[in-house]
Amino acid sequence: MFTGIVTDLGRVRRIERSGDTKFTLETRYDTATIPLGASIAHNGCCLTVIETGPDCFTVQASKETLTVTTLSDWGEGTRVNLERALAVGDELGGHIVSGHVDGIARVTGRREEGESIRFTFAVPDALKGFIAPKGSVALDGVSLTINGVEDDRFDVNIIPHTAEVTTFGGLTVGDRVNMEIDMLARYVARLLEVKE
Repeated sequence: MFTGIVTDLGRVRRIERSGDTKFTLETRYDTATIPLGASIAHNGCCLTVIETGPDCFTVQASKETLTVTTLSDWGEGTRVNLERALAVGDELGGHIVSGHVDGIARVTGRREEGESIRFTFAVPDALKGFIAPKGSVALDGVSLTINGVEDDRFDVNIIPHTAEVTTFGGLTVGDRVNMEIDMLARYVARLLEVKE
């Protein structure tokens, strides 16, 4: 489990494509504290650490993961939002995030608004019913509050700090991001389905 509060902005150092794909990422984390098998969210996608080095770690992604996330877009040098798994006693600064990507949203607008940046995203039709004004969403692993919703589009504001310490500072119109809907919305929708 995660909270959607990014704790490092990593960078893809190496990609090995043989069977599954292995990504080696540079990090500021103390890799001596990362056990093999640890879960780390990568742009919101929970991946398992299979190897560590002095300033890097390696994870493995299956074909399924590459198909349903934006990880297939990564190249050497790609910056990645990282968050280590939640530990008992950690501050819950964002919202509960599972690290399971529900779909891919696309940036359709970016504009300055005061000192912040307002982004507009388009979502797949299957997910638009889970988006509500003032609800939560995780985009590329970042916990955000939804400002407004119109059909299959919604917008969020990114403050300067978030733009600086995540990949949001470099997002442009047309970019794709991993999207995880709010867990509460998922279960409410399922309960309503079962009652019908």
